[in-house]
Amino acid sequence: MAELVPFAVPTERDKTLLVWELSSGPTAEALHHSLFTAFSQFGLLYSVRVFPNAAVAQPGFYAVIKFYSARAAHRAQKACDRKQLFQTSPVKVHLGTRHKAVQYQALPLNSSQCQELANYYFGFNGWSKRIIKLQELSDLEEKENGDTMVPLPKQSLKFFCALEVVLPSYDCRSPGIGLVEEPVNKMEEGPLSFLMKRKTAQKLAIQKALSNAFQKLSIVVLESGKIAVEYRPSEEIVDVRWEEELHGLIQVTCSPWKQYGQEENEYLSDFSLEEEEFRLPELD
Repeated sequence: MAELVPFAVPTERDKTLLVWELSSGPTAEALHHSLFTAFSQFGLLYSVRVFPNAAVAQPGFYAVIKFYSARAAHRAQKACDRKQLFQTSPVKVHLGTRHKAVQYQALPLNSSQCQELANYYFGFNGWSKRIIKLQELSDLEEKENGDTMVPLPKQSLKFFCALEVVLPSYDCRSPGIGLVEEPVNKMEEGPLSFLMKRKTAQKLAIQKALSNAFQKLSIVVLESGKIAVEYRPSEEIVDVRWEEELHGLIQVTCSPWKQYGQEENEYLSDFSLEEEEFRLPELD
């Protein structure tokens, strides 16, 4: 059976391992490194968290390890349970609680985590991003004070970014947008501080757009080990404060995608698909 790996924070119990009976000798930091090294050979890890045992229990530690892939978590559990691994005594490794799982809202990965997941499954050269529009929407007004212009306090830097994630082997492009607003007080901050804040806001807009583009993609791991891609566009939740501003900007950002040979009606149909869309790389 194929496994779906979304660009979202893993919360499922079958992707979570509980490791206990860890020795009290090493520090928590040393255990974290040892656990990461031992378990990352089975698949990409989302997190490794080490905790001291409760006061009523024996001295030592336990850990909670989360994988992006349930299949990888199962392999790790079978291979590592009751094995010594990196210590002289065996450890116990179980999958997450068997109690009925609580349904959590899927949280998107940040841009760094998205890139790490994409690099793991597609390879460093298997995907790229293309910035289509990066525009400042800031309205840093000044008021007249005699013969001079004085900057108004409590204003904000606003940046909009539109980009696309490109997967050439799968003939897939996923668009994303990012909106960032950072408060700024030009009366209190010097020119250098203002420029640094502007650069940071610009970078955050790109990161947010990249994460947004990846949210429309899911990695499909087939039983053979081959990778496919599922693309499912979703409705964007946009702050009403930006609605009018974004309407014109998004219309502009659509045009660059047409240069790949798609007609306008084809482009629009890609964004109105109701069926799940799977893409495998073309074989020579």
